[in-house]
Amino acid sequence: MRLRTWFVPVLFAASVALPDAASAAPLTDTDRAITQQLHRYEQGLNASDTNAIMSLYDDAPVVMAQYAPPAVGREAVRDAYTHAFSAVRLNVRFSIDEIKPLSPDWAFARTRSTGTIETLTGKHSTQPEANQELFILHRGADGIWRIARYGFSSTNPPAV
Repeated sequence: MRLRTWFVPVLFAASVALPDAASAAPLTDTDRAITQQLHRYEQGLNASDTNAIMSLYDDAPVVMAQYAPPAVGREAVRDAYTHAFSAVRLNVRFSIDEIKPLSPDWAFARTRSTGTIETLTGKHSTQPEANQELFILHRGADGIWRIARYGFSSTNPPAV
């Protein structure tokens, strides 16, 4: 009897904690298209390629970086990336935690990135990088998903 009293809760907890692979939803065309854009974004960051990154943004983007005012509009977003890439070099990998369509033409993606950030100005150094990100994407009339809004913050504790 005592075995049964702990076995049932443990079995229940295991069934909740271990998702059933057979019940996992297959990727949709939207999931695949957004995943592809996020991978292109990662590649653009790692190459410090402002033009490649700007090709992933829609016509009226907003970027909200930690410790900075929002960059609003294509020119401001381009300037933000140009400035960032003159100061740092990134080597990051994204993990996509979720992609949620909000309507046929709007979706959000929640991601995390980890890697390194190398300072190119002043005292050169390489530090660990880890962020959490939220992308809001819009599908244009051409059917391409582009970044409309992007916000991120570090998950590394501040240096003391």
